[in-house]
Amino acid sequence: MRSDTVTKGKQQAPHRSLFNALGLTEEEMNRPLVGIVSSYNEIVPGHMNLDKIVNAVKQGVAMAGGTPIMFPAIAVCDGIAMGHIGMKYSLVTRDLIADSTEAMAMAHQFDALVMVPNCDKNVPGLLMAAARINVPTIFVSGGPMLAGHVMGQKRSLSSMFEAVGANAAGTLSDEGLCEFENKVCPTCGSCSGMYTANSMNCLTEVLGMGLRGNGTIPAVYSERIRLAKKAGMKVMELLEKNIRPRDIMTEDAILNALTVDMALGCSTNSMLHLPAIAHEIGMDFEIDFANGISEKTPNLCHLAPAGPTYMEDLNEAGGVYAVMNELNKKGLLHTDCMTVTGKTVGENIRDAVNKNPEVIRPIDNPYSQTGGLAVLKGNLAPDGSVVKRSAVVPEMLVHEGPARVFECEEDAIDAIKGGKIVAGDVVVIRYEGPKGGPGMREMLNPTSAIAGMGLGSSVALITDGRFSGASRGASIGHVSPEAAVGGPIALVEEGDIIKIDIPNMKLELDVSEEELARRKEAWQPREPKVTTGYLARYASMVTSGNRGAILEIPKVK
Repeated sequence: MRSDTVTKGKQQAPHRSLFNALGLTEEEMNRPLVGIVSSYNEIVPGHMNLDKIVNAVKQGVAMAGGTPIMFPAIAVCDGIAMGHIGMKYSLVTRDLIADSTEAMAMAHQFDALVMVPNCDKNVPGLLMAAARINVPTIFVSGGPMLAGHVMGQKRSLSSMFEAVGANAAGTLSDEGLCEFENKVCPTCGSCSGMYTANSMNCLTEVLGMGLRGNGTIPAVYSERIRLAKKAGMKVMELLEKNIRPRDIMTEDAILNALTVDMALGCSTNSMLHLPAIAHEIGMDFEIDFANGISEKTPNLCHLAPAGPTYMEDLNEAGGVYAVMNELNKKGLLHTDCMTVTGKTVGENIRDAVNKNPEVIRPIDNPYSQTGGLAVLKGNLAPDGSVVKRSAVVPEMLVHEGPARVFECEEDAIDAIKGGKIVAGDVVVIRYEGPKGGPGMREMLNPTSAIAGMGLGSSVALITDGRFSGASRGASIGHVSPEAAVGGPIALVEEGDIIKIDIPNMKLELDVSEEELARRKEAWQPREPKVTTGYLARYASMVTSGNRGAILEIPKVK
């Protein structure tokens, strides 16, 4: 066992003395050491219950003959970080989480790991770490929040942000806004729609790294505690059989995840995180993969913000396995992939039943014949851009209008709420990419303001930043190359006509090549917004969104 490096032999007597200081017995030191990576904290609603999940995992590990030892991982609440400088620190934590987990696991020579994440960057960050460390590993999340009930309807966090826009537009009273505020997030857990956290927790099931229900069992259900105990026991089985993350997270498993992503209508952020996870297993993930898979993968779910159903509804309908079983009826999955159950994908999903065809559409009656995400290219996004097609109203699938150009998110929000954006406009927010932001802020505030102002079916938004999974509408993000490196989005001028054609995967600036070349010649790089600390280091190493905003060591010229 790896832990023999720190527990066996005379040379390890100093190490054992430190384990003695921890209160470990000789018997505990002679068992496999299992690291429990806990994302628990008291600032993220999706993480406030993780102490209970961790305790259940530890019981499971101990019951199966292991010695569980917890260490922490950080977490940012994207909702609390939204709309201010804090959002610059959201995406960048993904790499901090991966790096620090790698450091802890390697420094202490754990034999196996149980990852306990829940929210947006913890799940992909820990998946990246699992691939790097490559010891037997299983995931168990904290689970989704229950939907709120406001004014007689189920609601979620996206409704809250849109309520702010409706209040600014005068269509929702202050009392109504207060009711949303007090009722929209009723429990602990990752926010209740198919936002980034729940997207990634569901895709963890698809990748084979989590047990059935990992993505959908509500946080407040006791079934979640039982799942955590099973995960703790199962990791010991993985250790015995020496089944490791890179045996599970293969190229075929990544393609399975992208396929189910299309069927579920996941967050556009999955198009940042799947390439980053793929990078860790040595797979060259081009975001163009999405269109080929989308063409043959029907969209089966319209969970919030795309529709009126929530994670609790998906769970009752049969969960992720039921969606996968529908897809498998047309042979759309690689069913021979290994999983943490010790069985293949095909074996796992064989008996899964779709219990509610209104929540999970049958394969022969989808919402659309094509998947939930699309990658658009053109002279405005030569390397690609991403849109959540399943959350775009039909009248905005094809749109053209004048560019309204803003150099940061705050200026755009002021214009939207100030009534300066009108039907037909295309809002362009630039210098918010991974390098230019730095940190690639989410644009939930402007998309929610557009919806709240009643412009969701007539105004598009384009950015080299990204969107929350709670965003809906013609919101096109990850425009690459980004403005900070001289991408075409940096060359757009006020009033330029932008043409959006989502069915044909096109994003075009209606400006001649000669004029674009003239503008490019005149363009000058901007001074970095941040010159010290982690963000400055991050900006110096990060790639554009089309490559998953992965970090690369700068080449010496």
